[in-house]
Formats: sequence, C-alpha cells, structure tokens
Amino acid sequence: MWIVPEAQIASLMTREAAFTAVEQVFAAMARDEARNFPVVREALGHEDALYGFKGGFDRAGKVLGLKAGGYWPHNLERRGLINHQSTVFLFDPDTGQPVAMVGGNLLTALRTAAASAVSIRHLARPDARVLGMVGAGHQAKFQLRAALEQRAFERVIGWNLHPEMLPGLAAVAEEVGLPFEAVPLEGLRAADVIVTITSSFAPILMADHVSPGTHLACMGTDTKGKQEVDPQLLAGARVFTDEVAQSISIGEAQHAVAQGLIAEADVVQLGRVITGADPGRRSDQEITLFDGTGVGLQDLAVAAAVVDLAIAQGKAIRVEV
Repeated sequence: MWIVPEAQIASLMTREAAFTAVEQVFAAMARDEARNFPVVREALGHEDALYGFKGGFDRAGKVLGLKAGGYWPHNLERRGLINHQSTVFLFDPDTGQPVAMVGGNLLTALRTAAASAVSIRHLARPDARVLGMVGAGHQAKFQLRAALEQRAFERVIGWNLHPEMLPGLAAVAEEVGLPFEAVPLEGLRAADVIVTITSSFAPILMADHVSPGTHLACMGTDTKGKQEVDPQLLAGARVFTDEVAQSISIGEAQHAVAQGLIAEADVVQLGRVITGADPGRRSDQEITLFDGTGVGLQDLAVAAAVVDLAIAQGKAIRVEV
C-alpha cells in the first residue's frame, strides 16, 4: 500500500489537475460509468464535531474507495489546526486490497473549489465580469482562486458575517491585480457570478440579492439542515448539482424540495452539461444555480491522480499490509 502524507499534497496537486479530475468524474457519473455510495454523516456528541464517510466506484477509471473525515469547529482556535480534517483510502476494485492512504485536507479544498469552477466554466455567462463571494473562511480563498480562472473578471465583491475576515479575500484578488470591495448583501446584485461557501444553517443570500443572468455556485450545504440561500432562489433558477440524490437530501435543494417549490426532476446533473446531454444555460437572463454537495467520487479522483504523481516523483511511501 502507498501512503501520500498531507505534507506532500501541495507539491503534487495543482488547481488545473483538480479541475480536470473533477470535470471528468462528473461526466463519468452522467454516463453511468461511476456511482457514489450513500453518505454517512453524524454528529459525534464530542467537540461539536461532524464525522462521516463518502465513497464510490468509478468503473471506467477503476477507482474504488472512500474519504473519512469531517468538521471540528474548535480546531483552529484551540489547536491551530484547520477545522476540516479528512483522509482518503483507495482499494483495488479487483481484489478489495488497500492501495493507498492519502492526506485529504488540501485535496478536499482543491476538489471543492474545482467543482464550483467547473460549474462556472459550463454555466456562467461568457461576459461575466464581477465575481461575488459570500463567506471568507479557509475554503473561500481556494474558491476564489479557482473561480477567477474561469472568466475575465474585472473585480471581486464580497460579504461575510464577520467582516474582519474579508481582507483575506482582498489579498487573493490583489494576487491577480483585481480590486476587491466589501459590500452588504444587497450589493451582490452587481455580481455576475456568486460563490457561497459558509457553514450556515439559515438562509443568507435572498432572492432579491441576485440579479437576472447570475450564476450561483452554492458550496457550503452538505448536511441535513444546512442552508445558505433562500429556497425561492432555487424556484426561480435552473438548478444543477453534482449528484441529484444528495442535492435533494443534504444539499441546498433539500429545502426547496421540502417546501414544494421544486421537484427532484427539476435538478440536473452538471455532468449532463459537460457531456452535451443538457444545454445548460439557455439565456443571458436565466439564473443558474449549482448545488455543490461534495461527492465521494471527487475525492477519489483527485486522490488517485495524486498517488500516481507521488509514485512517479518518489514522494509516496510504500508499506506492507
């Protein structure tokens, strides 16, 4: 079995490689060549932590495995560790033997950012120039960097519950020479693309905060009860997702479906747009919304790519099991 420690990931996986891996696995899912297994996600009753498993099998790519991990909200303040912690395990689909154990923290950040970036690439208007951010935590910087590569954005605007965190986003915008402006939620009407990345359990972004023609990538809701946006936003938008079953059960769509505002049939796999089976955006005035719930196959795809790179570069550790 190969081990690729967390410390090696940054030198191996790029945003471009993560984008390619996620885009390919979304397409494989749409072609029924890959499937995710049901998510297990539970409150531990210890350290206010959420812990669980996401797994799946990509038959075409012969990748089988799972990611184990979750969210420890006190890590940063108490221990100087990031709040999200995870590890990916890969297995040989022919024998069931373990193939690799891979540090999953940076990979999770990169694949989550890649998922929203894929949605922007395929669904945002070509003339999108203003990028809006809702949320300014650890993951938001990854989201911003990946999103900025998808269109010729000219400025970035942002809102966060704790505005003192917004300079972190401003610094990322400055890396590529773009101005950044902190705005009230109403100010997000100026955005052509909005990425939401929070851990909220109540709607933050409302329908009247979003202008016609906007593309939204809603990336924070991955658990029952979580919610970032007004369900009316989904009712007035064309809704896409990584996996429909997760979207309507633990994703942003869970609330709109529960209220009868949309049905399961209204939610479209983003992979269908990638493969050409669905047209995606149908007009410059249409609001498109990507409900990024985070599927296990994303983690497996980027982890498998990292293992190959680590072996090739002599950075993987071989152990007998």
